[in-house]
This record gives sequence, structure tokens and C-alpha cells, in this order.
Amino acid sequence: MKKKGLFFLFCILSISFVYWTIFGPVGGSKESIFIVPKNQEGFDIVQKLEEDGYIKSKSVFQFFKNIFLLHISIEPGGYEINKNMWAWDVLNKVNGKPDLVWVSWSSCLRKEQVGEVLGAALGWSNEEMNKWSTTYTNTKSEYFEGVYYPDTYLIPIHESGGEIAQRFINRFNEKFSPFANDYVKANIRWVTGLKIASLIAREAAGKQDMHLISGIIWNRLDIGMPLQIDATMQYTLGKNSEGKWWGSIVIDEKQNDSLYNSYIYKGLPPTPICSPNIDYIEAALNPEKTDCLFYLHDTHQQIHCAKTYEEHLQNIKLYLN
Repeated sequence: MKKKGLFFLFCILSISFVYWTIFGPVGGSKESIFIVPKNQEGFDIVQKLEEDGYIKSKSVFQFFKNIFLLHISIEPGGYEINKNMWAWDVLNKVNGKPDLVWVSWSSCLRKEQVGEVLGAALGWSNEEMNKWSTTYTNTKSEYFEGVYYPDTYLIPIHESGGEIAQRFINRFNEKFSPFANDYVKANIRWVTGLKIASLIAREAAGKQDMHLISGIIWNRLDIGMPLQIDATMQYTLGKNSEGKWWGSIVIDEKQNDSLYNSYIYKGLPPTPICSPNIDYIEAALNPEKTDCLFYLHDTHQQIHCAKTYEEHLQNIKLYLN
């Protein structure tokens, strides 16, 4: 009986050792972020966990994952885990809700649109989204609009709106920094350049014509001509009756008295009208030399510019009518 008891104890200890060897913690309590990319094509989460040292055995871990989590997908994002966690805890963690979520956009959005992107990703209430537009992004006059840089971010789910706004501003400062001295040498205030960059972003059909549009905007400013850019009116009108931003402008609306109405008021609008990326900021600094004052895009998004209004009318007949 004594031998049987010892044998039984040996078996228990052996099983416990094997279990610990396979599923026990790797060691190290420092918490870190395990990142699951937005695009998981070709991404092997178990292999990545093994490579980063969060689990001991990829093959056994994969076996149990396939049995118990066959129909469960792991969400992209960041997960706060550490190497002192057992394999089961790691598995449960990455199978739950991420601690950080991916937030991204590429186009030149006004801050309310950025708020909508954040709201969808972070589950914000209408009250929180309103605070984004009125409080979190209104700390300084020069940060009211235009500095919420379009990019891909991994944002902690409990980060405050104010902290997120500062995160975007920091990214803008990082991107703008290489051009700062060039703007000083050109005697262009960064806010002025940002306003022009936002106009280019809303008007250009792509990178191929942004420098030309920059040149035309500068030409109009230099001679004191109203900019006459619909995008400034779209900005002041906000979301249209169909629930869309940047809706079309009718002729009557061009008479509305607003400082953003570039048909009535000369010069640049009070603020940028969206947050442009660095390509447009560079284009504002380096306009294409041109004699044109007018431009339009045809149905194929090809730009056509004109030196005079008469030539512009002719282009309208040729390319739009």
C-alpha cells in the first residue's frame, strides 16, 4: 500500500510538472502590450505569443485553442498581459475585449468627423462626442481645428477625450517638425500654412494636382481676390439634411454671412476646415508656379486651370457641360 501511495504521488507530481512545464508562466511580471494587427491575414497569434515569450509551447497551446475556441475570433487591438500569467489566463485575455483599440482615418476630416470615428471605436455616448467637439478640442484657439492628424492609432479604451486630443496633436507636431524651419524661412505662420493645406486637401483630386491648387490659392491671396472655395461654405454649413458632411452647396447659400464664406470675405477662413496630412502641408509650403486663378475638375477628376474668368467659363463648357 505504501508503494502504491508513493507511486500515486509520483504520478500526481509528474502530471503537475508536465502541466506546469506546458501551461505554466514563462516568468516575469512586467506588464506589456500584446498587439493583434488590424489586418490579421497571415498573422498567427499563437506563434506570435510564443515568439514574444508569453507561452511555453505553441503546439500544445494551439491544440487546446482549436478545441475550445474553434468558432471564436480574436479582435484586433492591444491586450495588457505579462509573462507571469498562466497559458490559460493568456488565452482568456486575448479572447476577450482588447484594452487598446485601433482607430484610423486617412482623409482630411473636420473634428466632428474625427469624434464620430472615436465614438464608434470606443463606444462613446452622444454626450462624450459633444464634449469632444466643444471641450476636448477647444483648449487653445490654434488647436480648435486642423491638428487632429489623420493616421492609425492604438488607443487605450479608458483614455480620456482630452488625452486623445493631445495624442493627435502630438502626432501633428511630430509630422510637422521637419517643415517648421522651412515655414519660418518662407515667413509663413504654421497656422496659415495649415489653413491653406486644409483647403488643398478638400479641393485636390489627388497628389497630382495639390501643388497646382496651392499655387492658385496663393495667387488669389496675393492679389486680394476672394478664394471662392465651396469647401469653406461646406464647413460652416456642417452636416446636411441627409446626415452627410461636405454636402453640395447651392447658389443661395453662397450669400450667407459667415466668416468662412470665401465668396464674401477675402483672405483665409478663421481656422483650418479639416486636419490635413503632411503631403498637403508640404504642398502649401511649395506651391506650383502658375498664372492660373481658376480651376475645375472634369468628370475624370482631371484638373483644368485658367488665367482669366473668361477662360474658366470656356473650360466649364468644354469639360462640364
